[in-house]
This record gives sequence, C-alpha cells and structure tokens, in this order.
Amino acid sequence: MTRETRTLPALAPGSVETPFVIKDYGEVVSHDTHWDAHSHPFHELLWNERGASTAVVGERVWTITPTLGLWMPAGTLHTGAATAGTWLRASFFGFRTTASISDTPVAVEITPLLRLLLERLGEPGLAASSRAATEALVLDVLTPSPRELLVRVPVSDLLRPIADAVREDPADQRTLTDWASALGVSTRTVARAFTAETDMSFVRWVAAVRAQHAIGLLARGWDVESVAEQVGYRSASAFGAAFRRTTGLTPGSFRPA
Repeated sequence: MTRETRTLPALAPGSVETPFVIKDYGEVVSHDTHWDAHSHPFHELLWNERGASTAVVGERVWTITPTLGLWMPAGTLHTGAATAGTWLRASFFGFRTTASISDTPVAVEITPLLRLLLERLGEPGLAASSRAATEALVLDVLTPSPRELLVRVPVSDLLRPIADAVREDPADQRTLTDWASALGVSTRTVARAFTAETDMSFVRWVAAVRAQHAIGLLARGWDVESVAEQVGYRSASAFGAAFRRTTGLTPGSFRPA
C-alpha cells in the first residue's frame, strides 16, 4: 500500500496571526499517512469522523478515535499517523482568543453534544451571532477527560528491548519472568522499572499496546477474530474482555459502519 509522508513547519505559539476563535478542518486520507515533527501556532483538537489515527509527543503515543480526541496546545512538537480511509477532523483554536484547557496534550471525549456544536461551526453561512454563541458553548463543554488511549514508551536501556519487541509484535507471549531471565536481572527490577517509566504494570502496558494496535486493524475493517489472533489472544471473547478493560469500549465500535 502506498504511504505518504507530509512535512509541516514547527511554529511557536502565536507566531502566525490567527484571526479566528475556532476553525474547522476535515480530510479523508487516501493513503497511510505520516506527519513529520511539527507544531502549530494555535491550539488544536484532533478527532476522527471515521477510523483511527495516532499522535506522538516525545515517548507518549495517543490513539485518536471518533469518540476520544486529543487536545494539542499551541507550540507542542508532535508527529502523527493515520491509516488509509481515516476521516480526520480537527478544530483549530486561536491562540490569542482561546485559553488552552491544558498545558500539555490531554484526551477529550467527543460527546454527542460537542460533536453537534463543532459540526454546526462548519455550516456555511452561519450568522456571526450564531457562530459566537456556538463557540462559547464549545469552550464551555470542552474539558479534559481522565480516559485516554495512551501508551508511554519506555526509553531506558533495560526496557527498550522489551518495548521494541512488543510494539513490533503485540502477540509476543513472553512474560515478565521470561524477559527478566533474558536480560539477566530480577523480575522485581523489571517490574519496578515499568512502573517508574510508564505508570503502568508490565501486564497493563502490554494490554494498552495491544489495544492501540487492535484499534488500527479494526479501523481497517479486520474482523474481531483475526484481530484477536494478531494481537496475541487465544479467543475473540478473551480479546473483547481485555479490550473493554483497557478502552472502556467494545472492539466492534471501532469497525467501519
């Protein structure tokens, strides 16, 4: 499949005049697409009408879906990726007209109300008074979410081999004990390092990596049984249970309608 790489500039907050409060953007990507490291002079709310995409800031990898978006403060250097067929949506918030809801990237639930308000702002011919009222409502309901599809990738020499192996093959069945033996350290040492670097246990981290990988496959239209096998579960039911624990949603909610 053809892949496309896009290059955008790294711009400081407010370095480009943005004479708007909220500006809408949407695109259906026809190829698997990667955005090189860049930053915007405005704040950005990323979400999808259809499909899944990712945003990476440092060693943190977020999955973006139709129900869970990501707030990206102005000036935050990040990369991104989306699978072919993903319908990307974004709302740009003027740096001088809108206070950021967070100093760092943070998940935002795309509730039915927020979605309706954002879609209304995209209507052609919207009266200035109606636009101002709708923008005020968007800013009123726009809040960080405690729920996020986030994986922190460990970078230490100890954990990097594990992280690379699991992210390359989420079906890898090696346990913490297996890895500790292979690396010549105690299981407790590896367990403590995972908690320190990722804020997760090894088991939870693997489940999160598998969920992120699974979302990408589901968004491409893979059936649940095939996805379960691809990410290391022995049955669709086991995969479904683990997926719900990690994401709060069912695998079917990520498959194309």
